[in-house]
Amino acid sequence: RPDRPCAGPRPVGRRPQLVRVLALDLGSRRIGVAVSDSEGRVATPVTVLERHRDRPRLHREIATLVTDYDAGLVLLGLPIDLAGREGPAAANVLAERDELAAVVGVPVEVHDERMTTRIAERSLRERGDLDGRARRKVIDMVAASVILQDWLDRQAAADAPPEEPHA
Repeated sequence: RPDRPCAGPRPVGRRPQLVRVLALDLGSRRIGVAVSDSEGRVATPVTVLERHRDRPRLHREIATLVTDYDAGLVLLGLPIDLAGREGPAAANVLAERDELAAVVGVPVEVHDERMTTRIAERSLRERGDLDGRARRKVIDMVAASVILQDWLDRQAAADAPPEEPHA
């Protein structure tokens, strides 16, 4: 499948060579950034970029992150509503995906981000050590890591051999 992060043919009995993935939660004011480990198992929140009017410069900043983290794929959260429809926000992400793909030098994919900000918010509240202002500063990168972890888990499930039926 073209959406798998494999770098070549799958060796028999071994997990394929994976690439690091940089995930972005594209907000109107901030962009949350997360990165996977090179084995494609764990997502880690890394930073938040402030949006500014110079979109080409912002995309170059993202391209620098791709290089810094040696990412082979950029993953964007796609805001789909709970009914499964793509609205204006999703259209904006899809348009920005095309712009980013021309700059970052690696494939750019999208992944359904339904509920990720709520999951991130709940996770941060459960920690209990951050007030509302501190949570707002990190929520976007935590949401990016939730998006990425969901994508990684789905990739791992797709790569897993089918279970043997129990007798």
